[in-house]
Amino acid sequence: METKLLATDTPAQLAAAVEAAAAALAAGEPVALPTETVYGLAADALRPDAVVKIFAAKERPFFDPLIVHLPDREWLDRLVIIADESRALVEALIARFWPGPLTLVLPRRALVPDLVTAGLDTVAVRLPAHPVFRAVLARLGMPLAAPSANRFGRISPTTAAHVRSELDGRIPLIVDGGATEHGLESTIVRIESSGLQILRAGPITPGQLMLACRENLIETGAPTAERNFRQIVATLEQSPALRPQAPGQLQSHYAPRTPLRLLLDVGQPVSISEVAGQPSAQRVGLLGWSRVGGEDYSRFQQVEWLSETQDLREAAATLFAKMRRLDEAGLDLILAVPVPEHGLGIAIMDRLRKAAAEHE
Repeated sequence: METKLLATDTPAQLAAAVEAAAAALAAGEPVALPTETVYGLAADALRPDAVVKIFAAKERPFFDPLIVHLPDREWLDRLVIIADESRALVEALIARFWPGPLTLVLPRRALVPDLVTAGLDTVAVRLPAHPVFRAVLARLGMPLAAPSANRFGRISPTTAAHVRSELDGRIPLIVDGGATEHGLESTIVRIESSGLQILRAGPITPGQLMLACRENLIETGAPTAERNFRQIVATLEQSPALRPQAPGQLQSHYAPRTPLRLLLDVGQPVSISEVAGQPSAQRVGLLGWSRVGGEDYSRFQQVEWLSETQDLREAAATLFAKMRRLDEAGLDLILAVPVPEHGLGIAIMDRLRKAAAEHE
């Protein structure tokens, strides 16, 4: 199969790319599209014959559910059931974070195919913010299932070139919308009668979610709102024996082909020299956070700094791209330095731990 790559740099290119993507999707084919988080491999979410091509192209197991991207807010009630006691919280989250990188897990309606939800009685939904993805959704007029556009378990793509390196010859079309903004997959929360639970860390931080719930408490004064605020919990690790309730929950994920080792715990002194010279790895690369005084970084074949100014937003946006550069450098080992585990650092550390778990 030939994989076409379409640019969107000019209005004419954008219009042509949107038409081509919508036509391919309407024909039941998968298309790689940019989102504000990472590139997604999209197919008509209501057609199992189309969705199965996502799993085939990615070599993704069928027990791992997909996120459904909505054309507009009106599609939410067509696909999910929102309990009366959860309505105020859902509306508060939507008002604050949609369109954007927040995915809600809610009870599904029968319209959603079992293949999309991996047989669960819930479905993950979000309203994306990327203008190219939104233009395709508007042109097609149907929700799109779209996990990351890469081979299953590997580093998520943040450019069209990354997608091509992963899926060339496996899908008919890639739409190039430039580098993604956030560089991390969306935050996923499950809405429950007692509040919400974070299933996957992402660009929307626990602090931002807590603030939204607090505002909901002030505005509604409802008894359940106090529970909503108290019961925000981040469950960022899950036993691999458990069935995933949302994408990205498998213990091993986001992994480069090169073995990756996560160094010391956050808060402890970084001593790269103790592990950098191990004889089993002659060519070592470093995924660094901040320079350590006295360290000799010339011993590394390649060094990628997540953010030399220690900006967590920059680190999140560039994490996968810099992991991919190290992975393509012909190294024997990648050493990754932890980042501070607060705000966006929670999501970054989640991805690094799962990348390292592949090679434990």
